[in-house]
Amino acid sequence: MSKGKIALVVTAVVLVVLMALLPKVIINKEKGAGEFAAAGATATPDASDHDPNHPGHEDHATEAAAPANANPANAHIVASPAQLKEIADMRAKFNREANSQAKAKLADELAQKYAAIAKHDSAGYFYEQVAQVKPGEQSFRKAADQYFEAFTFAATQERSAQLSQKAQSLYQQVLKNNPANLNAKTNLAMTYIAGPTPMQGITLLREVLAADPKNEKAIFNLGVLSMQSNQYERAVERFRELLAVNPNHVDGTFYLGVSLAETGKKQEAQKAFLKVKELSKEPEVLASVDSYLQRLNSAE
Repeated sequence: MSKGKIALVVTAVVLVVLMALLPKVIINKEKGAGEFAAAGATATPDASDHDPNHPGHEDHATEAAAPANANPANAHIVASPAQLKEIADMRAKFNREANSQAKAKLADELAQKYAAIAKHDSAGYFYEQVAQVKPGEQSFRKAADQYFEAFTFAATQERSAQLSQKAQSLYQQVLKNNPANLNAKTNLAMTYIAGPTPMQGITLLREVLAADPKNEKAIFNLGVLSMQSNQYERAVERFRELLAVNPNHVDGTFYLGVSLAETGKKQEAQKAFLKVKELSKEPEVLASVDSYLQRLNSAE
């Protein structure tokens, strides 16, 4: 959407919308069409190299405010002093514990505490510790999902690359245990698309649709990728396909409106934006839709 051909898309409104709607990955405008940003890192650090007491994780035990790039649902999460003290105490017990089973239990509890205050990278790390003691599809999935959540809100390309690689290695373990886990395959695809091998991710998304033609996440992400490569007619097809599966998909309806506007179908775009206003009451979304509608009306 940042490479749109019409003035609708080249405004500050886009920044507001991208904060409110998916996909929440960093887009590198300097790269080729449809290619997401990556820092170019090639090695995934071992868990043994990932010190739970490094400054980033230590900050998570002491700071009270939620990260600035958290999603809308997490934006108002503020850890209480009691929560922070509980986490600090549990971390101290975790560091002292020698028994692997007891340590895994503490790690699981810590992961839940961190996830509750939107510290997803730390939650991923501690779920990863559980998976090392109790490997399996579900334990790997919990760790991967938390790293993926952190990846989608990474503030820098370097951090995005680091977190995507952690998610990749864990989702690969999930799929080794269960190749039919389509959610894991879809998320894995998006980490590839954000890196130096985007076609590998697109291939995975197509595999997901081959197995489940109505998979909403796969259809949605392929639609957004079509927008990123300026294939707006194809994006319209994808989002119409998505809305045939789920007529109340807010993000899909919004991006359908943008894609229709890009292809010159103003009346259809207006209908899509008005539908978004029926589906969502989020102030940021409504403000963005109103701005799009104003621009469409002024272009008449």
